[in-house]
Order: sequence, then structure tokens, then C-alpha cells
Amino acid sequence: MPGVFGLAWRARNKQSAVGCRESRQVSKWPETISMDAFRETWVLEGEPLWQRVFETHRDKMQIKSPQVALGNLEKIFNSTFRLANSKGFQAMSLRDLSRETGISMGGLYAYIGSKDDLASAIEEVLRKAIDDVMSDEAVLRLSPVNRLKAILYGDIFMNEIMLPWYYFCYLEAKGLSREQREAAMRMELKFDERLLDTFKAGVATGLFKADRLELLAANTTAMLQQWYLKRWKFGLMGVRTEEYAAYVFDTTLHSLHYHEA
Repeated sequence: MPGVFGLAWRARNKQSAVGCRESRQVSKWPETISMDAFRETWVLEGEPLWQRVFETHRDKMQIKSPQVALGNLEKIFNSTFRLANSKGFQAMSLRDLSRETGISMGGLYAYIGSKDDLASAIEEVLRKAIDDVMSDEAVLRLSPVNRLKAILYGDIFMNEIMLPWYYFCYLEAKGLSREQREAAMRMELKFDERLLDTFKAGVATGLFKADRLELLAANTTAMLQQWYLKRWKFGLMGVRTEEYAAYVFDTTLHSLHYHEA
């Protein structure tokens, strides 16, 4: 994905905030690796998602009441994703966004001061969500093999749930400000580091054997990115979400020369 969305946001019941871990009695993730278990544990969509957006962006908004803001934030961000896909974020104007959302220009400025603010909020929401999921103590306590599986499957499941956010941060990064481009690059490099740490833990225990671990981490990240960049191709092939996650996991284990005892 840390900050306000770290341990202080851990869930105690089903009414938890987005990105918070549900009760261990409710879900078995990461002991059980499945989309259902992941969704039960990590709430990354619906109203809790817009609550996260509100908390992330509230210092830059004139609207301070979540009851008032959540519905309009959903309109603003979903409309941004649609316009970015159809005409590109750089070509999109706030007037375009006003028409798409049905919110007046004055109303829009109560939520976002500029397109840079909007892009920054999108990157920050996704980054914090990734940090929460990948920094989960339940994942970090796993053996290197099971931790690698949880990281790879977890990332694919997040891709599936938060597809527009990933797509925006990857495809629009080149047109963003230098600060935002660097933030997107840091987000990707941090994910590489998580993989690298897991690879090294496996090497240290004799489970993995591989050279050029940094290159393998970067290549594994690239394989994961293909899931949201080439959805049309995998759709034509009939590849399912968990099937692709299993492929990336098995391919990575093969590259690490892992053989189950």
C-alpha cells in the first residue's frame, strides 16, 4: 500500500474501514488463498473505498462531512477513470469532468482544486491500500513460499478489485507531474523490494536457489502488471483470475529452483 491506514485501522468486525483486516474468525486469508477469503479480509470496494478516498483527500477538500462527500467522490473518481480511458487524463479538462459527473464547476472545486490534486489522490489511495495488504503481519509471518504465494495472489486479487486505479497509475504516469511520476515509480520499486526480501528469505533457508534476484523481482512484477494491461488477451484465452495468479506463482517458483520437500 502505514500512515493512518495502518494498525490503527485494523478491523474488529464487518463494519471496518476499507483496507482493514477483518476478524481472523471471519476469514482465513492468507492461510486460505482464494478471492473469497481475500474479499472477506480486505474491503477494497464500495462505500468503504470512498471512505478511504475521503480520509486521504480531506485536507484538500472544502467539504468536511463524509455523509455529504462520499457520493460525489464516487462520481468524480469513476468519471475520471472513464474520461481517462476514452480521451486520456491529460486531454481531460475539469469542465469535461463537470459535465460527466453532473456536478457544477463550483461544486467540483469544493472537492478538487486541480487535476494534479486528483491524480495525487488516486496514487495515494492505491499506494496505501497496497501497503496495508502487503505489510499485513499475518503475511509476514508465513514461510517464504507461502508468503510469496500470498503476495502474488494478493496483488492479482487487488488488480481485479481496483482495476481502474492500477490502470490509471500505470498508463497515465508518463503525463503526470514529476513528483507524481516519481511517486508511481517508488510504489513499483517498493513492490519489487517486497518480492526481493521474500526471495532472499527463501535463499537463506535453502528453499530457493537463483542468481540475479533483483532482475527476477522486476520481471515478476511485470508479469503481474500484464493482468490489467492485457485483459483483452487473457479474456480471449479464457484465463481466469486465480488461474493467472497460479501461473505467475508456479513460474516464479520454477525460476527460484524450488522443489517441494
